[in-house]
Amino acid sequence: MTNKISLNMITQRAIEEGQAMEKGKTTPQYFEACSVCEMNPEDMKKLGIWRNTNVRVTSEAGSVVVKAIEPTQFVPPGLAHIRQGVWANQVVPPRTQSTGTPQYSGFPVTIEPAMNEKIKSALELVQGSVGMWKGGN
Repeated sequence: MTNKISLNMITQRAIEEGQAMEKGKTTPQYFEACSVCEMNPEDMKKLGIWRNTNVRVTSEAGSVVVKAIEPTQFVPPGLAHIRQGVWANQVVPPRTQSTGTPQYSGFPVTIEPAMNEKIKSALELVQGSVGMWKGGN
């Protein structure tokens, strides 16, 4: 068991995210669909966590607390996946390699258990990103 693990992150669309987005980005369905990080069970074991454990994902761009889940699609050891949306955007590097599009996939992250930390709502994250959130951490 270790306190942190380094993985390669990808952020992509998922069926669950698309269905929930149709209901709205502030709905419980969107929160449940997108505030997750899919990880290979071997990596979860190395980290010393179980599925549905809150984890902090940190990149050069920032960090976010999400729920670690077993993958709903193929995720090999060494790779992690956050569905595109507000939570993923907290860690996506701003680099564009002159394409005009941020680097949504293929960037390093560290993941550590965050069992006692709250997963923020989409509204809390967006307002916090622009300095408008007045609530607690």
